Amino acid sequence: MKELIIAFGLFLFVEGILYAIFPSKMKSMLKKLELIHNNQLRTGGLIFAIIGFIIIYYVKN
Repeated sequence: MKELIIAFGLFLFVEGILYAIFPSKMKSMLKKLELIHNNQLRTGGLIFAIIGFIIIYYVKN
């Protein structure tokens, strides 16, 4: 459980740094998300989730 909290904190840290350093770039990137179809976002999210799971699995073992 401790690792999950650390991972969530790291996620928030990275997101926060990106918005703090590149606020205008982040806003324009979020506007571009509206142009992408839901199925493409879903597929990309699933791919990243699987890659993340594989990384965690190999690091923990």
